Amino acid sequence: MEKYLERRRKLTIPRVAVLSGFGINCETETMAVFEMAGAKADRVHVNRLVNGELNLEDYHIMAVPGGFSFGDHLGSGRLMGNRLRFGLREQVRKFVKSGKPVIGICNGFQVLVKMGLLPGDDDVSLTQTASLALNDSGHYENRWATLEFDSESHCIWTKGMTRIRVPVRHGEGKFVTADKNLLDDWGEGGQLVVKYVDPSTEYPSSTDEVLPYPISPNQSWRNIAGVCDPSGLVFGLMPHPEANHSTWLGATWTRENIEHGEGEGMKIFRNAVNYVSENFDN
Repeated sequence: MEKYLERRRKLTIPRVAVLSGFGINCETETMAVFEMAGAKADRVHVNRLVNGELNLEDYHIMAVPGGFSFGDHLGSGRLMGNRLRFGLREQVRKFVKSGKPVIGICNGFQVLVKMGLLPGDDDVSLTQTASLALNDSGHYENRWATLEFDSESHCIWTKGMTRIRVPVRHGEGKFVTADKNLLDDWGEGGQLVVKYVDPSTEYPSSTDEVLPYPISPNQSWRNIAGVCDPSGLVFGLMPHPEANHSTWLGATWTRENIEHGEGEGMKIFRNAVNYVSENFDN
């Protein structure tokens, strides 16, 4: 026990920069789940990084939460993506190349895709190769979805995960790319890490054939709900894992005889916190 406690004392307590400003509105719950996972989370306005008041190098994890940044003008995530791509270009590239994790949730995922950080490349060139298009339903989707994870992916955020249920809340969540050959490359590289799946099937059963609506709420190509970059450090997804941090928030708990506790989405954040604690010094 003493050796265990000594090891815990030596582990780094990760500092998380949870971005805010310009219409981001999920920073409070994103901070909360990282704190619940054992990190120290700060609300960091994007402008404080752009103007040099703060620097990403002082943090271990960067999180881009959900919301409606810049009112979704010119497309969801486009303007915030440009703000980060051009205002924080070298900070972001240095952050990722130093081995530090990044997550984008919902609008944050749209931001990371449109700034070119996801699906990304080995050089962290910030070249956009994919996008999130309008849902095929033609309207905003607010419903629960079941996600299945690639057990062989090297993504540090999804280690040991199989399936979870989480809500989706978006109008532009259909993952697409101009070059469909890239889908094969990303799939072979373990980057298509999470897909929408039929909850009535047994694990594993994810498929590249687009599932019917609303199992796939946006008709995303290959049922893609989230991707990681080649390093496995940068991860983004359209659904909201932070919104299922407790079993009390589950969609069906009133009909289930369960012991209440931590929700299905928490493992994503714990994985990142544990990764930093085990790989970085204070």
